Amino acid sequence: MENRDFLQQVEQSEKKGKGLIGFVGGLFTGVLVVGIISAIYMHRQSISILGENNIQTSAQAEEATVLDKDVLHKLGLLEDAINKYYLESVDEEDLKDSLYHGFVAGLGDPYSVYYSPEELEAVMEATEGIYYGIGAYIGVDQETGYCKITKVMEGTPAEEAGVMAEDLIVAVDGEGMLNVGSSEIVTYIKGPEHTTVDLTLYREGETEYIEVTVERRKIETPTVTYSMDEDRIATLQISEFDEVTMGQFEEYLEQAKKEGMKGLVLDLRDNPGGNLQTVVDIAGHFLPKGLVVYTEDKNGNRKEYNCDGRDELDVPLVVLINGNSASASEILAGAIKDYKKGTLLGTTTFGKGIVQKIYPITDGSGVKLTISHYYTPGGADIHGVGIDPDEELELDVDAYLENGYDNQMERAKEILRSQITGD
Repeated sequence: MENRDFLQQVEQSEKKGKGLIGFVGGLFTGVLVVGIISAIYMHRQSISILGENNIQTSAQAEEATVLDKDVLHKLGLLEDAINKYYLESVDEEDLKDSLYHGFVAGLGDPYSVYYSPEELEAVMEATEGIYYGIGAYIGVDQETGYCKITKVMEGTPAEEAGVMAEDLIVAVDGEGMLNVGSSEIVTYIKGPEHTTVDLTLYREGETEYIEVTVERRKIETPTVTYSMDEDRIATLQISEFDEVTMGQFEEYLEQAKKEGMKGLVLDLRDNPGGNLQTVVDIAGHFLPKGLVVYTEDKNGNRKEYNCDGRDELDVPLVVLINGNSASASEILAGAIKDYKKGTLLGTTTFGKGIVQKIYPITDGSGVKLTISHYYTPGGADIHGVGIDPDEELELDVDAYLENGYDNQMERAKEILRSQITGD
């Protein structure tokens, strides 16, 4: 608690311009990854934003209630004041970029974000599962407003630099990250291969910030890991749902079947989400024929995602979840729970039950907007609530850090052994 108090004091100082580092906070959430993203095209002309399927007319643009004549006049006055009185030189492109970012930030939605051309390219690249970065997964720490490292990939620059899970990302290259969402912060951290990024981290138990310089390198995300124990219980851990995930998942699942799998542990702990279609495709390897998930927009338009049931899992299943299991991972866990295809074990999930889409703009920039809620097959809206496990079990963090003992994993295998033997 003392360490959290220290962090809060620093945050208050930063807001007054008196911080230890002297930066201003700026806002986003999952590897260096995100929630559910699917791209569609959009066009921008003057101040009008083009619709999903057709372009807004000039007449429609004139009906805008925000960028009216008074607002444009006030912006002109602000610009005039800056040109006349501001001490330092002004980068007009930076001012424009800040205007676009701030306009979308005014929605008050941490998942709706404006992307500059460079930021959009980085975000779209991340969904492929191959990118130039540091090799760490990022989520949101709701208590502090900062993003945190949820997992460090083995053999990556982040691990080499000493970055650790649960580190809070206070600044990137000296720029404050308070209230900056996870998908946006990714754009700050990623960059050209062999360049470096400076991270300012807060670590529980430390009274001062930790400063690290990390080299960016090509990261081919291993989103699925696999193991098989002597009882023929397979473990598949999915760290996120990228475009590369489906191939990795199918390869390991086929291997598990060839090795005589009798039960399966699906580990979705710390999985921040990812691509909607990817998780729907993977769900087809677990569920019977029917609905996987459906979405509804603000006009009540419903879109359903189904599977054909031809690859329904035929062995006992336990799904591990925790508070960092979000978005797409909650879609899969929720569907498995609704169909009673497995036992959910762990702690309540994050509770991100909304869908975002990225709308590219013709100048290469784009905007990600929250456009619908999603619902489990049984009609549950888990946004802000999460999915409760069938059996609640906290991770014994001390035992895990001390000797690698994973009490949740061991309990999952105990459940499966009982189901396999019928005891």
